[in-house]
Amino acid sequence: MTKLIALIDGSIYSNSVCDHAAWIAERTAASVSLVHVLGRRHATGEQADFSGNLKLGARSALLQELADLDAQKGKLALQHGRLLLAEASEHIREKSGIEAETKLRHGDLIEAIEEFEQDADLIIIGKRGEAADFAKLHLGSNLERVVRGATKPVLVTSRAFQPIEKFVIAFDGGPSVMKAINHIAQSKLFNGLSCLLLAAGELGSDACQSLDDAVAILNNAGINAESAIEKGDAETVIKTRIENDKFDLLVMGAYGHSRIRNLIIGSTTTEMVRSCHVPVLLFR
Repeated sequence: MTKLIALIDGSIYSNSVCDHAAWIAERTAASVSLVHVLGRRHATGEQADFSGNLKLGARSALLQELADLDAQKGKLALQHGRLLLAEASEHIREKSGIEAETKLRHGDLIEAIEEFEQDADLIIIGKRGEAADFAKLHLGSNLERVVRGATKPVLVTSRAFQPIEKFVIAFDGGPSVMKAINHIAQSKLFNGLSCLLLAAGELGSDACQSLDDAVAILNNAGINAESAIEKGDAETVIKTRIENDKFDLLVMGAYGHSRIRNLIIGSTTTEMVRSCHVPVLLFR
């Protein structure tokens, strides 16, 4: 792992994003890029027309005032973004001594990720954003867009950071989880940690063999891995095991079905990210 992208937005999750980035960078010697994206509304000067049926002189004066106000909002948003990045960079420096580079962009978040992720190994984002409804456990509005749009693994941070000592891999035998296992086996990040590969429901003979193979791959990589198969639906089995055994991280494949299918039957990915109180590392 050589480079991390840490997305910050001014929410209370930004410190957690920085803490996770610092911890990962210390273990892997990766560099950190802090990224804050200003929405297009801050860049384009879009404004509503409140002039109505005003006379020409009054309308012109009002429109000029609105334009000036919009320009001022854009400047304030820019200053706010620079301040967020400076504080986040200082936070990482104090935690780990690592000098993080900062990037401020206007435009769409996904376009910014496409620009920066080419030479990165991991994207880090908070579970909820500035406008999240904590009472209803709403996820950040950009989270699913990031996970679906990114080509690299995405770490969704919990509200508070704690060092990771043992983690769960939600095992279903699919290509995403096998990609995750191979990635973990090759990464310094997971050296010396303990891992449980957890499957829910019935597994066929091929899936059972894949589970055994995955355990062997991780053990050979210096990770203390074991497996378990438990009856029940995946969401309940995984969430219960994490809470009961105090695991620090969940690793799983992300969005294995289409958006339309998810609208009909829901998404295990979304439910696990929403309900689990630990970071979730997602692979597509």
